[in-house]
Amino acid sequence: MIAGLLVLIILIVGISGYMLIDDYSFVSAIYMTVITIATVGFGEVEPLSDAGRLFTVGLILSSMVVLGYFISILTQNLVRSQLSFFYLGNSKIRSIKNMENHVIVVGYGRNGQQVVEELLSMGSEVVVVDESHEIVINNMGKAFRFIEGDATNDEILIKANIKSAKSLISTLPNDADNLFVVLTARSLKHDLKIISRASSDSTEKKLRMAGVDSVVMPERVGGAHMATLVTKPDIVEFLEHLSIHSNTPTQLMEIMCSSIPADMLHKPISEIGIRKKSGANIIGYKTASGEVIVNPSPDTKIQQNSKLFVLGTVEQIANMKELLENKS
Repeated sequence: MIAGLLVLIILIVGISGYMLIDDYSFVSAIYMTVITIATVGFGEVEPLSDAGRLFTVGLILSSMVVLGYFISILTQNLVRSQLSFFYLGNSKIRSIKNMENHVIVVGYGRNGQQVVEELLSMGSEVVVVDESHEIVINNMGKAFRFIEGDATNDEILIKANIKSAKSLISTLPNDADNLFVVLTARSLKHDLKIISRASSDSTEKKLRMAGVDSVVMPERVGGAHMATLVTKPDIVEFLEHLSIHSNTPTQLMEIMCSSIPADMLHKPISEIGIRKKSGANIIGYKTASGEVIVNPSPDTKIQQNSKLFVLGTVEQIANMKELLENKS
């Protein structure tokens, strides 16, 4: 700020001096001041008087000092910004190595940004991989980690600590790129949950053959949503209130039954009294074998390693988790 102000003062003094001492026109004064400060040696625009030459000597000496100061400040700021960028990048890489059960999102386009926003709202730790240097630089200050590189490269996914990640989401716009990302990720971790974007039915088949767990086609999802808005608008409005976000009063959550107390195992839901004790509603049940039951009956028995889909407030869901947790 100060350095820039000094350069401006030198320009004003130079222009004013040439106009007052040798009666230069405004344009000639600007030209003479600039070539004098820049020391390009183009010669005098018009003959200078002795006073004008002495003024030029003073202008050269003072401008050398000011420009030297200006350049040093500019260089210092550039070096500092580069050092802070590399330090921040290295510190984030070190923190990524210590992460566990995080989600790797490949691609930070429109779909990728929406995915990251949703994951962060649910409290998930996220690492984004994108090969665009500009995108990485512009998002260095975000609450999640960024890695610059090609996700089809083993080393890049290893930097993202894929060995400790719980899932990977590939949101790249090109189907072939998503396919290569899936193949690379699956070869590095066989039990990783992988979700990929696709734009055609044929690509979906190839992605599933490559080892993807779920395939999302944005055009299909968007089209179905728009059709539902026409045919069943009230249902869409109702479902929007059943948010999975942490900032809404009513949430739809899933609870993994991995450590159920022995006195609750293989007992019907009605006998356990989950609704009465917690206040939350069980609207779905997934058995340990993978069978999904929508709106399970009161006679449904809870098994180890099954999953409950629960609707309720944050407090109600927390009470249900506590109820189903074996504290022995």
